Amino acid sequence: MKILAFESTCDETAVAIVEDGRKILTDQILSQADLHAVYGGVVPEIASRCHVEAISQLTRRALEEAKLERKDIDAVAVSYAPGLIGAVLVGVNFAKSCALALGVPLIPVHHIRGHMAANYLAYPELEPPFLCLAISGGNTLLVDVRDYTDMHVLGATRDDAAGECFDKTARVLGLPYPGGKPIDLLSQGGDDTKYSFPIAHVDGNPYDMSFSGLKTAVINLVHNAEQKGEQIDRAGLAASFTKAVSDSLVPRTMHAAEELGYDRIVVAGGVAANSRIRADFQRAAESAGKKLYIPPLRLCGDNGAMIGAQGYYEYLAGVRAGSDLNAYATMELG
Repeated sequence: MKILAFESTCDETAVAIVEDGRKILTDQILSQADLHAVYGGVVPEIASRCHVEAISQLTRRALEEAKLERKDIDAVAVSYAPGLIGAVLVGVNFAKSCALALGVPLIPVHHIRGHMAANYLAYPELEPPFLCLAISGGNTLLVDVRDYTDMHVLGATRDDAAGECFDKTARVLGLPYPGGKPIDLLSQGGDDTKYSFPIAHVDGNPYDMSFSGLKTAVINLVHNAEQKGEQIDRAGLAASFTKAVSDSLVPRTMHAAEELGYDRIVVAGGVAANSRIRADFQRAAESAGKKLYIPPLRLCGDNGAMIGAQGYYEYLAGVRAGSDLNAYATMELG
């Protein structure tokens, strides 16, 4: 089954064609990062307009690269929530038009479910149930994945997402947007004990997280040093900050896996590209005798292939949408 999939929730326009939920036939991605970098973050109106300009051309290119014709497409999948509402609307409306024109089913896909499904593309042997940590710019969730479409959120951030914290820290350090990769590079060789940052614990749920205090601590440290004319060890700060994020994510995930009896741990989302977090998870999994799945870097960020992968399993579960499908800025995972 060949699914034409669309992703436009933030600042990447992505169109992919995925076969049977596991094989990428093509994955076209146009990033707008350079356009938004001058503003230090994504400008929603610019993002929406760029999606409008790119999505038709990317679709044509996807069909050409996969050497397919329109009649070869069996279904259309689209990320319809959560995300920047104007940006999501572009993908949803284009996908609805494609499904109608092709006479094929339209499958709505939750963006975070898509990130999780990226691992199905990287690891053909992976099947639920498993524990998944989804960490991205807008979401940080610890999820009990019982089946391909049956998921239960164990814990989530109460405020900022881990990825957002990376971007804000990068900004205060004068690093370019998006901040994940620049902080990763800067932290290489830095002393991760140079600065002490808080790791939040939320009363009532050991799996809930909070990153606003960490973000504030970084900002205050840098501003106080500037006011006193003191020099900041930028590499040490980047390393110490990354350690604090990892120390908030890894132990919680390992504890949840132990408590639920899972031997398979999945990590997904843009923040999963961070080298420190990947290494810490690998060490923790090996120490606990558990199997770790983290997608390759190209599948960590937003892409259309992950939407096509999850779309296949949503289709098998009977999920369909009509021409009244809407886009949503926020939506629970379940």
